[in-house]
Amino acid sequence: MSKEQEHKFFIHESSFLDEKVIVGMNTRIWHFCHIMSGAHIGENCILGQNTFVGAKVHIGNGVKIQNNVSIYEGVNLEDDVFIGPSVVFTNIKTPRSFIERKTAFASTCVKKGASIGANATIICGNNIGKYAMVAAGSVVTKNVADYALVMGVPAEQTGWVCKCGEALTFENNKAMCSSCNTSYVMNEDATQINPINA
Repeated sequence: MSKEQEHKFFIHESSFLDEKVIVGMNTRIWHFCHIMSGAHIGENCILGQNTFVGAKVHIGNGVKIQNNVSIYEGVNLEDDVFIGPSVVFTNIKTPRSFIERKTAFASTCVKKGASIGANATIICGNNIGKYAMVAAGSVVTKNVADYALVMGVPAEQTGWVCKCGEALTFENNKAMCSSCNTSYVMNEDATQINPINA
């Protein structure tokens, strides 16, 4: 990085960044973090204490990661994602300590604006849809739809949420957020919703 870029983000002195790491402007990396070579962290991000970011991981802009989270290789976070404290990601479906499986990482993408609550576990190979919300303590074992609210072990969909995070109530396949007034329409088989005035 250039001298000009050097002081446009904050890295706590107790954290360690390997070579060839990209960190965007105004990003803050707090105590005891480790960022591995080839990782890309966007602008305006916050990485809380004891965050680990694996090699080649891509983290978008405006991402907030709370304390004690490991983002392993194969996991990617799009813009404006929120990761709660002690969320667990995996990247191997059938791990064995005596078998090397680094070429078998299963990818996980947490899409734009999604939120994952504290202590949730995301099993690799599953994607979290945009603006979806995963409740604290949930175990995600399958893909989560855009705007879906999921909870439980294993996580099941219990409803829909607005882009702003408020729960939505549908009547005749339509809903309006009581907080931000965004309107949504549901498809015929009730598996997807889309905003209609945003």
